[in-house]
Amino acid sequence: MDRGDTIAGRFVVEDEVAAGGMGRVFLGRHVTMQRHVALKIVSRDIASNPAALERFLAEARAIAALDHPAIVQAYSVDCEGERYYIVMEYVDGRDLQQVVEDDGPLPWPTAVEYIRQAADGLAHAHGRNLVHCDIKPSNLLVNRQGQVKILDMGMARLGGDHDEVKDGAPLLGSVDYLAPEQALGAETFDHRADLYSLGCTLYFLLTGHAPFPEVTLPERILKHQTQQPRPIPTERPDVPPALVQICRRMMAKQPEDRFQSADEIGAALADPGRPLVVFEG
Repeated sequence: MDRGDTIAGRFVVEDEVAAGGMGRVFLGRHVTMQRHVALKIVSRDIASNPAALERFLAEARAIAALDHPAIVQAYSVDCEGERYYIVMEYVDGRDLQQVVEDDGPLPWPTAVEYIRQAADGLAHAHGRNLVHCDIKPSNLLVNRQGQVKILDMGMARLGGDHDEVKDGAPLLGSVDYLAPEQALGAETFDHRADLYSLGCTLYFLLTGHAPFPEVTLPERILKHQTQQPRPIPTERPDVPPALVQICRRMMAKQPEDRFQSADEIGAALADPGRPLVVFEG
């Protein structure tokens, strides 16, 4: 699609903002309301496969039913001819990957607030049996008011962006933030995988790099399963010990050793200076 094209006579395309395995995302403007929206155009591979299309429609409807300030709102799912698309909230801001690349590691209170907001959004989604599957800094947007918005809620299960592979097959998620159990297969993990990925994201916000940078793909997968990342205090001695412990617990190798819900993480981050029981996992 090109600038100036229309979709269903209701949206004018103004720019392309992203592309991935699931399709392309455009900045659009509603003709009548003169409001900006994000238009996710579904790839032909999904649209032409009846089973994939049915799965897409079922999960997209569930995603559209979510209503939380920390989740990018999906307004509707529709089609024009054989072209399927999702109309989504447009967020005027930057993702947290861009924020850290532009500005460096965040002050720890700012990192805590962003992760707390994301945890609140995940709690809402998990309560409705939706798992994100690909939490990472680039999927957390922050607008000009400091509100975090989770992008692509549940889209990873629909065949979204997978630029990492294991044994020749796509992984469900991004290796730098992938929970150990998630790397073993799509049927072996639950919502606690999102909590691990959120912990890795907190680590990134505090240190400026992923937990296991500058190693090969198989090494990164193995390190997530067997090793601890470099301790945060070696790079950020200003971070409170209790916050370091919160991050470590979020990133525990075994799901049962982590916080068991996003609500628990939100409560812990509401008072990150409060001492916790030392976690050894």
